[in-house]
Amino acid sequence: MTTTVTISEEDRRLLGLWAAGCAERVLPLFETEAPGDDRPRQAVEALRDFTRTGKRTARLRSAAWAARAAAREAGDPAAEAAALTACGAAAAPYIHALASPHQAKHIHEPALRAARARELAAGGDESAGDEELRWAIEQAPAAVRALLRRLPVPAAGRGRPGVLRHRLDTALRG
Repeated sequence: MTTTVTISEEDRRLLGLWAAGCAERVLPLFETEAPGDDRPRQAVEALRDFTRTGKRTARLRSAAWAARAAAREAGDPAAEAAALTACGAAAAPYIHALASPHQAKHIHEPALRAARARELAAGGDESAGDEELRWAIEQAPAAVRALLRRLPVPAAGRGRPGVLRHRLDTALRG
């Protein structure tokens, strides 16, 4: 039996605003490495359009996939993580109403990718990722926190990404 949760358009809009903020903070890490490639920025701009109109358009979905393609072509781990942040952010409004740990991971994605981008840009300095995660937690709207609480807790995973996921999930649910 599949359980569903209620996700309002306002929940999606507020999730999008938060996700866009996470992505915008690390976009320069991508743009420094690939100054002629605006696909991640276009993904964030499409997300900002969604937050104003409430319409999930083909442009938004295509922009998310284009940011993922830009990540594959980045050639630098921090730039790749920054582009993946933009991809995850642009995909955030497409969260499903299924009460699954996978959907919780979609909520986490922009903040986690941004934290990893900061760490990688700082030569693996975990304090840079910790600081980025703190910012994301402080900025998370009450609606995003409430939405996450309605979803099952995902497994944290291994290594540093798992540590960051656990910290983020615990803080946002708290």
